[in-house]
Amino acid sequence: MGLFSRKTKTEDLQPLDLPEVTLSDGTAYQIAQQIDCIGDSCPRPQMMTKKAINSAATNDVVEIIIDNPSSMEAVPPMAPQIGATHLETVTDDNCWKIYLRKD
Repeated sequence: MGLFSRKTKTEDLQPLDLPEVTLSDGTAYQIAQQIDCIGDSCPRPQMMTKKAINSAATNDVVEIIIDNPSSMEAVPPMAPQIGATHLETVTDDNCWKIYLRKD
């Protein structure tokens, strides 16, 4: 598989039956979109995040699931550039969950 070729996955953008998440400050958000970037490396998680934010409605919360440390460090700082606010990054089992809200 080439560096930029699309790998086989069931769905990168998950359907809308997504859970509500409560962040460390106690604020609860309904997840509008979930992006599965497990196994992906830069720049794919950043591109998928930008695509999801561009298609989201104002105030929608997008959950990005990442297991690549460099991607986890790259996504939150790019939020202002793509019109989003980084809400929180949560460590989960063998991955990170990054929560962004579209401005």
